[in-house]
Amino acid sequence: MDTHENWLDPEDLEFARRRLPILYVNAVPTRVDDTGVVTAFGLLLRSTPEGEIHRELVAGRVMHHERVRDALKRHIEKDLGPHALPQIPASPLPFTVAEYFPTPGASAYHDPRQHAVALAFVIPVTGDCTPRQDALDLVWLPPSDAADDAVQKEMLGGHGLLLRQALAHLGYPPAG
Repeated sequence: MDTHENWLDPEDLEFARRRLPILYVNAVPTRVDDTGVVTAFGLLLRSTPEGEIHRELVAGRVMHHERVRDALKRHIEKDLGPHALPQIPASPLPFTVAEYFPTPGASAYHDPRQHAVALAFVIPVTGDCTPRQDALDLVWLPPSDAADDAVQKEMLGGHGLLLRQALAHLGYPPAG
């Protein structure tokens, strides 16, 4: 199914963003060892229009008539490349739900464009990853580095909190 036909043109999307919460997925890409233990977290390195460098998670909208599982696969492959080989369960369960608001401080999650509700997942990827063209790089960090306060400060809009929640979900202690 071509989901691009099932979405809004830019003007209608802006209209909807001003009036409705939009459903998103956030994915925390991971590498796992042979026993299934997470050994690294994948973070995209991007620059803002202002020239600042920051890290972010895989994220994107769920299209009309698109399954959450398909949206996860589409966004992981878009952000990490077609050979990322995400291991998405048949019935994925989010580790948290993040509610983004356009008003700063309304929650720990902020998106100046809209009110968005994001289902957040930890997704192992087993293939070769090539970050999308608008990303500067994809960095794989061991759990201890991913929990570091310096990494958290490089993440905007609540992505740092989502990363910390993913670490806690997987049993990793908070940074000391």
